[in-house]
Amino acid sequence: MNINATLFAQIIVFFGLVWFTMKFVWPPIAKALDERAAKIAEGLAAAERGKSDFEQAEKKVAELMAEGRGQVAEMVANAEKRAAAIVEEAKQQASTEAARITAQAKADVEQEVNRAREALREQVAALAVKGAESILRSEVDASKHATMLNTLKQEL
Repeated sequence: MNINATLFAQIIVFFGLVWFTMKFVWPPIAKALDERAAKIAEGLAAAERGKSDFEQAEKKVAELMAEGRGQVAEMVANAEKRAAAIVEEAKQQASTEAARITAQAKADVEQEVNRAREALREQVAALAVKGAESILRSEVDASKHATMLNTLKQEL
């Protein structure tokens, strides 16, 4: 064998191998590499979208928390206002009730005073009648009358 023939045969086999590889081996490998690159690019894009979505979700959570805090503060303020209104209303009711009770007590005291006056009048009238009766029974004597009137004064 000659080196030229061997070299020529090796070149033909090499080109045959290159052609076979380019025709049957390289397309599936290139296709797999392209698919793998597409999946990687898709994964990176999904990761970027996920990161973006996560940041948006964090912002939304922060906004919702701020809104919730605002609502809670508003509810607390409303509750405090309502409590103050209830306390004020209770004070007014208590004041009204105290005025009513005071007026009722004054009326009761006035009635008791009137009853006591009436009873006193009745007793004075009874004593006056009793004194007049005793004066009329005894003879008319100034010293006896003075003694009876002193006794009557002591009884009153």
